[in-house]
Amino acid sequence: MFLIIFSTSAYAQSAYIQHYTTKDGLPSNNCYYTLQDSKGYIWIGTDAGVCRFDGNRFENFSIDDGLPDNQIIQIKEDKKGRIWFVAFNGEMSYFQDGKIYNSLNDKNLKLLKFNAVVISIFEDTQGRIWFGTNKNILFRFDGSSLTTYTSDDFSNQLISAHINEDAKGRIWVYSEHCIRYFENGVFKRTSYPPLRPLSYKTITNLKNNLNLYIDKTGLNAQSGGDKQLLFKIPPSIINDNLGYFYIHNTDLWLSNNEGVYHLDDHQNITTYLKGIPTVQVLKDTESNTWFTTSNGIYMLPREENRMFTVDKSFGVTGNSIKSVTKDQKNNLWLGLDYGHIDVLNKRTMRVQHIDLQDKKTFNGIKKLLIDSASGSVYFASDYGLGITNNENPQKNIRYLREANHSFFVIKDFSISPTGKLALALSSGVAVLNLKNKGLDFCISALKENHEFFSNRSYCTYYDRQDNLWFSNINGFSKVNASGSFTYYKNELLTRRINDIQQQQDGTLVLATDGYGLILIRGEKIIHRFTQKQGLSSNICKKIFIRNNHIWVVTNNGLNRICLDGSAPLVEAFEYTNPLLKNDVNDLYIDKDTAYFATNKGLVFFHNRPHRDFSEAPKALISAIVVGQVKLSTKKDPIVLDPSNNKITFYYGAIDFQNQDISYRYRLKSNDAWTETKNRRIELSSLEPGKYSFELCAKTNNSSWGIPASVDFELKAHFWQSYWFLLILFIIAGFTFYWIAVVVTKRQKNKEQQELLLRNKILMLEQRALQAMMNPHFVFNVMNSIQHYINTKDTSSANKVLTGFAKLIRKNLEICTKSFISLEEELEYLELYLSLEKKRFGDKLSYRIQVDPLIDKDETFIPSMLLQPYIENAIWHGIMPMDNGGELKIIIEQEEELGLTISIIDNGVGINNSLKNKKTEHVSKGMSLTQERVNLLNKIEANPIQILVRQNGISGTSVVITIPLY
Repeated sequence: MFLIIFSTSAYAQSAYIQHYTTKDGLPSNNCYYTLQDSKGYIWIGTDAGVCRFDGNRFENFSIDDGLPDNQIIQIKEDKKGRIWFVAFNGEMSYFQDGKIYNSLNDKNLKLLKFNAVVISIFEDTQGRIWFGTNKNILFRFDGSSLTTYTSDDFSNQLISAHINEDAKGRIWVYSEHCIRYFENGVFKRTSYPPLRPLSYKTITNLKNNLNLYIDKTGLNAQSGGDKQLLFKIPPSIINDNLGYFYIHNTDLWLSNNEGVYHLDDHQNITTYLKGIPTVQVLKDTESNTWFTTSNGIYMLPREENRMFTVDKSFGVTGNSIKSVTKDQKNNLWLGLDYGHIDVLNKRTMRVQHIDLQDKKTFNGIKKLLIDSASGSVYFASDYGLGITNNENPQKNIRYLREANHSFFVIKDFSISPTGKLALALSSGVAVLNLKNKGLDFCISALKENHEFFSNRSYCTYYDRQDNLWFSNINGFSKVNASGSFTYYKNELLTRRINDIQQQQDGTLVLATDGYGLILIRGEKIIHRFTQKQGLSSNICKKIFIRNNHIWVVTNNGLNRICLDGSAPLVEAFEYTNPLLKNDVNDLYIDKDTAYFATNKGLVFFHNRPHRDFSEAPKALISAIVVGQVKLSTKKDPIVLDPSNNKITFYYGAIDFQNQDISYRYRLKSNDAWTETKNRRIELSSLEPGKYSFELCAKTNNSSWGIPASVDFELKAHFWQSYWFLLILFIIAGFTFYWIAVVVTKRQKNKEQQELLLRNKILMLEQRALQAMMNPHFVFNVMNSIQHYINTKDTSSANKVLTGFAKLIRKNLEICTKSFISLEEELEYLELYLSLEKKRFGDKLSYRIQVDPLIDKDETFIPSMLLQPYIENAIWHGIMPMDNGGELKIIIEQEEELGLTISIIDNGVGINNSLKNKKTEHVSKGMSLTQERVNLLNKIEANPIQILVRQNGISGTSVVITIPLY
């Protein structure tokens, strides 16, 4: 945003006008017409399209958006809220609810293709729109039909017709040649002399057929045939291509090729935009004045928000002012660059110049301080400090000098009530007693921690009690008038402090470099103001205290904190942002005026009392976009298809003074508000249902405004409908039921199969029992018994018979069990092997070896598992040998594998036995045992492993690995 100045005839200062150009968003600087619509938007017609402005953003429209021509020379609004655009090519279009309508999308607008330039538009009480042109043609449009009126009388033509309506509803036409009124469907002539405005721009109509127009004499009022001269206007203004005028009460605003002129009721003329061709003046609803020119548009703020400046054009040495203060004589002292100090008399606006000789040392006078006790004026730059007075300031200048000519950099300085000078230097804080030593000093002679406090310092301040406060790289400190030192350890005070001031009640106010504004009383922090409380920024540069008001200059604007109410109130002067947002070097607040030293001169405005919150800006939804389609903002209701469910809202607020506007929105009345600074909200992934998008706005000085709202509905996909969900629920329920039935059935089948397997195992166990008690074994035992009987060895016969009976009984005991303890298995094997030993005598020897760590009573193995392998080792491994052999049974326990049982014989060997075997006889006991093991492996988690192998050239090993059960 670029700002220029205009001069006034009453004061020797300049008032700032805000200037908007293409750099700010205008489509072109060549502007023809400006209008404020009923919503508050400012519309500007240019030679590159039309734009809509809400105080913050320009929204541009061109032929790409529906305009019939990019050159828009007039803009009007009708009672329906339609914004009509008069194009240079004669075609008409209008804007309504976020969309431009033309002859392509509104069939009725096909009628409005005039072969003439429209110069006036009027809507009567019946809603009919009348168009006056630069030819002998007048048009009336009732929304669906167009009526054309012409005049056959050459001396009474309707050229440049201007239309009005009287209290009786009669339409009056004022042209260059005649005045007529419309009655019973025809225009009737009158004897009234025609109006002679300078152009179609210099005539406007008020209610009840009252017309205001400017002719060569001045401003006139005419109703019917009655004419009255209201203002006499100097010919120099009238004759220089006069543009549109504006009248408000007794004030008349005129525009021409040389600028803008304001005539009050006392005929005083004030000139604005001197030398800039201007075509129109408009005052908006907030009393801001807008100027339409060939160099963009300008806005003169309402009177209470106007800022003024004094700069080089009014006698000040330069525009870059570094410091400002006021003396007891009501003179303003201004510190500038290049060794210049100006003294401005506020009453006469005359400037006295003070020219310092050492311009290198005093290049920028960054601080001025008035010693009220002595009347002296202190001034300082980065590299020097001086003193003068307001009696004869040029001759009475004295300078601070270091005895050894040591180089020092001054960051800040302060004067105590007792005449001491404290300097904040790059090397530390130096305290000088001016009454005793004058302005000569020696840094090396200053007493450490008494007259000099080392470490780089930022600012220093003497309060009314003669206490010294200063900030350096170590933090914030205080030196009492008695000389005692206090260091503040609070983290908020350990960073840089840019300025220190004191309130009337003794409270210290600190401007920090990132922590906001801090108030200290009684060596405690009593309050802190940050952006959360309304400050424009937490980086505070300068402060000034007047009464109960704290003025704060931040790096993002100006604030005033009012402490005279029940609660602190932080005000934002956002209308000053174009000048004071980031360009303030110093400030001085007078009783009625606030002064600011800036790089554009001395800026000042009225120091009005604080007031309660101002009216909140009106939030407006400017556009609604669904997918790539722009919808009407008045479409009700908006229904979104589930496949195109992304909706975007563009919005803003009408406020031409405040740029910092906050927004909040919600989608349902019971939802929490969401705050944002954005001007666009994109909503997607919403759940199906009805929504109401509500939006309101606020500034720093206002509460939240009345919400604007748009209702919309998001349709659900068919799979999100209730009937679909019901069907899906039924199908899911049936599926779960079917799955449950199948799983249950499979589980029952599995249990039945396991039962069958266990039954089969029992059957196999019985068959194995029968196999073990084979006829050979019984026959041989019986022969042995018979042999003992025949040889009269009844004792041996009884022993064999007793052992055989025990074995039979043991078989009957274990055949009913699936698993038996290792102790029982060993007992059974011992019975069996003892019988076999009795039969074969010395030809068979055996040995059973059990790991002593095995708990034989608690270790269980499948029943009837080992006997078939032992029998096979005796009969097929050892007995075929002439000298017999030995059988070893070794039982061990391994942590990972379980129980390992090894059956080892030194017989012929299984491979040799199979080679020499003449029959295909298969051991029934071993085959049944292997089948039983296979069945057990199917129903148990851990399998039983059996390994049979020949030991070298003879002998056989059977290794059985059994998991521990």
